[in-house]
Amino acid sequence: MAETIAIASDHAAVELKAALVAFMREAGHDVLDLGPDGPASVDSPDYGYRLARAVAEGRATRGVALCGSGIGISIAVNRNPACRAALVSEPLSARLAREHNDANVIAMGARLIGVEMAKACLAAFLATPFGGDRHQRRVDMLSSPANSSSERQPA
Repeated sequence: MAETIAIASDHAAVELKAALVAFMREAGHDVLDLGPDGPASVDSPDYGYRLARAVAEGRATRGVALCGSGIGISIAVNRNPACRAALVSEPLSARLAREHNDANVIAMGARLIGVEMAKACLAAFLATPFGGDRHQRRVDMLSSPANSSSERQPA
């Protein structure tokens, strides 16, 4: 099923972003490319926040966050409580991020992953549904710490 996928990167991941945009469009998805458009140095948090807003506001159902390591941009995305970004480097972690954690953003490091592996991770992420059931309680905790038993009980 086609959906709108937002994608953003920093300067280190512009080439990987272009390859993944083409990959998603070939698969029939609408792509919301949030930049940047070239290799000039930019700050990954700015693009992570931009991506998180697009997902939180419903302009995209899911997102792809890219930077050199994938770490900085994923931290920025995860600042938004509507987003659950998972940093992945192979298809199994991408599949489990969706199935167990209902991740709505996948993050990858362009300096750490090749284009073909990134495509395999993205394909697994987009093809895997959330498992629900026993995982839903934990996803609720991720979205709101007040739902966590550790927040309701004194330490």
